[in-house]
Order: sequence, then structure tokens, then C-alpha cells
Amino acid sequence: MSLTPTHSHSRGSGSARRISPLVPLVFALACLAGLGGCKKKDAADNAVSGKVTLKGAPVAGIVTFIYADGKEVNSPTNQADGTYTIFNPAPGEVKIVVKAMPGAVVGGPKGKESGVVKDAPTPDAGKAVPPPQRYTNASSSPLKYEVKAGKHTHDIPLD
Repeated sequence: MSLTPTHSHSRGSGSARRISPLVPLVFALACLAGLGGCKKKDAADNAVSGKVTLKGAPVAGIVTFIYADGKEVNSPTNQADGTYTIFNPAPGEVKIVVKAMPGAVVGGPKGKESGVVKDAPTPDAGKAVPPPQRYTNASSSPLKYEVKAGKHTHDIPLD
């Protein structure tokens, strides 16, 4: 028995109709996947980074940006060089505090390990130091910064 051309064409049309409801779903999923990738890229495009130092020595600590509404964002410093990066900070004026990093091994006066100190220690060459006490809370820290969109560098030299 032979198939007629009409039967063959109608069969092909039926297949296309069954697949067509999936096309918008696949398109929507592709768009969502694309948006997710863009969002991650945007977060990386907005960042503040820099180096926290005390008399030239890297500071072992946690840099915290505190907004007027009380929101906080933070980043640990790299103990080897004092660098930090805060990803996707909101624009606006911030108060900056630098707290000692819990459990950090730092150099202090005469190479002794120390925690947060009241006065600035004399840094040992190449050793991370803790931040002085006045930078560790919002009420005593004199540090401020205006966060703007994009990637920016803001070094924080402590004294």
C-alpha cells in the first residue's frame, strides 16, 4: 500500500504543531540564562578595591563600609599585602572601619604577635599589622568615602 502525498504532509504538520509550544519555553529559558550571566557581570563591574597599610606595612583586618541607613558591606584584607575588594557596593557616602581579623597572625612591636592595639605599632618589614583602635568602630574612625558606580580604587593608609 502506498502513502498519498496528502497523508505525508499532514503528518509533518502535526509534528511541527506538537513542538511549537516548546519553542517559547526554550526561548524564555535562554533569555533567563542570559540575564543571570549579565547580573553576575554587573556585580563584578561595580567594585571598590585598594590597599590598607599602616606606615607602609599591610594591615590584617576586615574593611567595612557602613551606610547612613546602617547597612554594612565588608571584605577581609589579604594578609600578605593588605589588599581588599568590596564587590557591588551601593553608591553613596560610607563610613569606613577596619577591624582586626579574628585569628590573624600579625607582627607588632618587636615582632610579637598582637591583636588590636591602642597605638600604632612599629611594623616589621613584610609582616601584617593590626589596625589601630581608633579605626575599629564607626564612632571613632575618621575614614569616609563616596562610593560611585563602576570599578574604583581607594587605598586606606592608616596612621
